[in-house]
Amino acid sequence: MKHTRRHFLKQSTLAGSAMILPLSGIAGNLFKENTSELPKVFLFSKHLQFLDYNAMSEATAEMGFNGLDLTVRPKGHVSPEKVVDELPKAVEAMQKNDLLPQMMTTNILDAEKKETLSVLKTAGSLGLTHYRTGWLTYPEDRTITESQAIFGQQFKELEILNKKYGLIGCYQNHAGNHVGAPIWDLPPILSHTQNEYMGCQYDIRHAVVEGGSCWELGLRHIRPYIKTIVIKDFKWGNVNGKWKPINTPLGEGMVNFDLYFSLLKKYKINVPISLHLEYDLGGAEKGASEISIPQKEVFQQMKKDLTFLKEAWQKAK
Repeated sequence: MKHTRRHFLKQSTLAGSAMILPLSGIAGNLFKENTSELPKVFLFSKHLQFLDYNAMSEATAEMGFNGLDLTVRPKGHVSPEKVVDELPKAVEAMQKNDLLPQMMTTNILDAEKKETLSVLKTAGSLGLTHYRTGWLTYPEDRTITESQAIFGQQFKELEILNKKYGLIGCYQNHAGNHVGAPIWDLPPILSHTQNEYMGCQYDIRHAVVEGGSCWELGLRHIRPYIKTIVIKDFKWGNVNGKWKPINTPLGEGMVNFDLYFSLLKKYKINVPISLHLEYDLGGAEKGASEISIPQKEVFQQMKKDLTFLKEAWQKAK
């Protein structure tokens, strides 16, 4: 059975790589054939920064993930300035282990930068389909409305480049003083695009932190733009007299996964999932190159979260 699964995944990967030239109308519909089935789950490679491409890919495959959400950014697995040489090596390692090389996390925001062109061109040529952008902030010297118009034009220009290379750019809603933290501010920005090669990477953890009990309304509002999603959990805790979000394993925090997954099914949102583990993992949670606990313990927790995700998805109605 293991051989059969790996053979199928390998053939799927090769087939996907052969379709990397103009994907007009295709890229936006990837992964949506059956919205009742669990979407493909990719492990955020930030948490395996202590491993090289081959060891990382082998461990990820053994744990049962479909692929890796590869960090292609400063201090990531692939440095942007070395992307032409290094990204093919990372993709080769993934393919050798029957992983789908389709997601990456970047610091891309500006279509005019030479580095942006290099990363997107290389990624597109290797069959990647989705990437996360960098984050934006609202400057104090102009109104938020003015900034939204500027950011909208910025994403519109980036989408043109994305279409050229068959990639979908995704902006993550991140808690704090970031653009998109109050998720209602993203549609006015993303509405400047064609909503095909540019959209949102919806993060339920950050949505609940900022949205409290009204996160469902935010999900309804942003759902037309969701291209990928991030899964993680948290709870509020008092740390040194101050209340703050504390990251937890899946199912041990405040995210109502039964309701969330039910809504994803109801809205027919079936897009690639990036699994993040931001709680204490001996430094792996922060992308450390050296960790303070055995690798085996890190892998066990990753597999535990993946198992929870799969079971919670199946139970959600």
